[in-house]
Amino acid sequence: MTISEESQQLYQKKIQKQLKENQSHLESLTHPGCQLKLTYPLNSNAPPLNDDELVFFFDIDNCLYKRSSGIHDLMQISINDYVRTTLNLSKDDAQQLQSKYYHQYGLAIQGLVKFHKINAIEYNEKVDDSLPLQDILYPDPELRQLLINLRLTGKVSRLWLFTNAYKNHALRVIRLLGIADLFDGLTYCDYEQPDEILCKPNPEFFQTALKQAGCSNFENCLFVDDSSANVLTAKNLKFKNIVHFIERDQDLGTTPHGVELIRNILDLPKILPEIFEP
Repeated sequence: MTISEESQQLYQKKIQKQLKENQSHLESLTHPGCQLKLTYPLNSNAPPLNDDELVFFFDIDNCLYKRSSGIHDLMQISINDYVRTTLNLSKDDAQQLQSKYYHQYGLAIQGLVKFHKINAIEYNEKVDDSLPLQDILYPDPELRQLLINLRLTGKVSRLWLFTNAYKNHALRVIRLLGIADLFDGLTYCDYEQPDEILCKPNPEFFQTALKQAGCSNFENCLFVDDSSANVLTAKNLKFKNIVHFIERDQDLGTTPHGVELIRNILDLPKILPEIFEP
C-alpha cells in the first residue's frame, strides 16, 4: 500500500497544529504542582542513600491516572497513524506490526527502531507529544494530597517516577495532574540511545532506576505499576513491597502471587499503612 503525498501532508499539518496547541496550553498552566521541581536532574545519579532508607517507584501511564481516561486507546491510534504513514502500510498491517513489537519488546518503538530504522525522537514527537492530553487530564487534588501525606510521614526517603515513556510525555502528564513538584527524580525510556532503548520489564532498566535513585538494594524499594509483567520483574528482583494497580475487571487474575492488588491508586494507604501512617 502507498500513502499518497496529499495524505502525508495532511498528517504532518495535523501533527504540527496539535503540537502548537499542546505547548501553548502547557505554558498557560497555573495550578499547584504544574511546575516541574524534581530534586535531582534527569539522567543523573542521586546521592547514595543509607542502608535503611526506602525509595518508592511510581509508574505513570495507566497508574497515576486511570486507564479508563482513554489515553491508552488514543495512543494506540496515534502509533497506528504514524506506522501506517511512515512505513506505507494498511491500517491492519500497521496494527499487527505494533502489536507484535509491543509483546516482543515491551514497547513498539523497540522493534520499529531495530528493524525499520525509525527515528525514535521523531516517533515520540508525532505519537506521544501530539496527544491532546490537556483535554483528558486535569489536576488531581486527591492524588496530590496522597503524595504530600506520604512525603510528610518521612517513612520513604525518595519518591521516584519510573516509566516506559520518553521524558517529554512523562513530564507533561505530571504537570497536568498537578504533582510535578512532589517527586525526587524520573527514570524514563531514553529514545536518544543509539543502540538499544531499555524499558520495563527488562531487569537492566530496573537496575538503571535503582542506580539513578541512589539506592543499592531492591529490598529497600517499593513499586506500583499497572503491568503484570513489570510487577513480576520487581518480584523476581525482591522488591520490599510491590503493588499491582488493576482498574479493568478483565485484567483480574494476572497479578503474580505475593503481589498486592489495588483497584484505585488512592487505595495505597490501605495496603501499605506502615508507610503512610505518621
